[in-house]
Amino acid sequence: METQALTENRRASRKLALCATAALWLLSAASAPAQTADMQKVLERLDRLEEQNKALTAEVQALREQLAAASGPAPAQSAPTEERLQVQETRTAELAASKVEASQRFPLRLSGTVLFNTFLNSSGSGAQQYPTVALPGETRSGGATVRQTVLGLDYSGPHVFGDGKLSGSLRMDFWAGSAPINQELRLRTAIVSIDWKDRGFLVGVDKPLISPRDPESLAQVELPPLSGAGNLWLWLPQARFEQDFHFTSQTGLKAQVAGIGTHEVAASPASPYAAGASSSAYIEPIRPGIEARVELFTGGEDRRFEIASGVHHSVSHVLAQSLPSDVLSCDWLARPWRPIEFSGTFYSGQNVAPLGTGAIRQGFIAFGPELLASIHSVGGWGQLTLHASSRLWFNLFSGQQDDRNSQLAVGAIGKNLAYGANFFYRLAPNVLASFEASQTRTNYIGSGTLLNNHYDLALAYLF
Repeated sequence: METQALTENRRASRKLALCATAALWLLSAASAPAQTADMQKVLERLDRLEEQNKALTAEVQALREQLAAASGPAPAQSAPTEERLQVQETRTAELAASKVEASQRFPLRLSGTVLFNTFLNSSGSGAQQYPTVALPGETRSGGATVRQTVLGLDYSGPHVFGDGKLSGSLRMDFWAGSAPINQELRLRTAIVSIDWKDRGFLVGVDKPLISPRDPESLAQVELPPLSGAGNLWLWLPQARFEQDFHFTSQTGLKAQVAGIGTHEVAASPASPYAAGASSSAYIEPIRPGIEARVELFTGGEDRRFEIASGVHHSVSHVLAQSLPSDVLSCDWLARPWRPIEFSGTFYSGQNVAPLGTGAIRQGFIAFGPELLASIHSVGGWGQLTLHASSRLWFNLFSGQQDDRNSQLAVGAIGKNLAYGANFFYRLAPNVLASFEASQTRTNYIGSGTLLNNHYDLALAYLF
């Protein structure tokens, strides 16, 4: 019906136009006396057409209302202004109750990993969850724990001078306290950084500059994987500056320098000098040090190559003597094809204990009250990664620390070697399952080699 009415309306409009044209023609053709009578007729005709047009319009409107009534009431376009304001205030209150907010109103993001481990160790574990060295004795261990759960905060602040961006992070876990019940928070790393376009400045607690990489593992998280077997891991206070140089869009060089505070430890108890005298020797617990690293990189996400060289220098103070700690390092990342990746670190030097070597704290040896010497050490680790799919990938890893045997006494650790494999499977975008098997082989001077086998099944929820 509505369509028919609109058609009639269009016909009436066309008639009106024709009539107007005819009227103009008649006006131009008729004589002056006849024009007046004819004009009156034309005007009357136009009035009738206009009334018909109004009637048709009213009829169309009525038909529309009838169709709307037959199809039911139309949905409301919007709630009243007051009601919408109330809804918005309620939603704002809900967001304010659930968000994490910094006191200075800058963005703060909660992140971390809820990590569940079930593990089994053969003899030589020393009742530890993941021993870094094989220990004497037939002690075996096994169980389950969530102590390796990591909590993190990532924060960002305002732009500072030179259009620099302020940001930082904080990481904690539950490894402090006495297992398995008394589990307390422990600080892992904490940094604050200012980043410009091609340079950056960082202060906080982090890994040594010359050992920035870690193997991938969910079995060993309380310490970085392969601690004591080639991974210089100790989290140290430091201030770091870096400068980037770009040769092309994907090739460049990164230069870094850092001032650090070392963590000094006593000589090995298995020393030719009496253990009691060695342990009573005065050692300054913290010493300043300096590190530098230069990295050359090229490639993008699919193909990437990085290689870097680093140097560390500090001096340990024991009694009235100064013992140097000098380390040279090389670390790398090679990704010739997206599914395959090879990474690792190699180092060589003396008195490496202040940088953290797991359970091997043999930085120097005491032959007498005034006869101390830094122990030479060579070590490193490597990891080969194969991505079978977006959900599944495998890692093969190995590392060792090898101290100079001629400087060690009977009972000291000459070499600590660890190797193993793990795989990761992504159950959901933020849920990982992993299984790892590894073996640690520790060689004791004069006593031979001890073994420890470790097996771990982990489930991680990333948030």
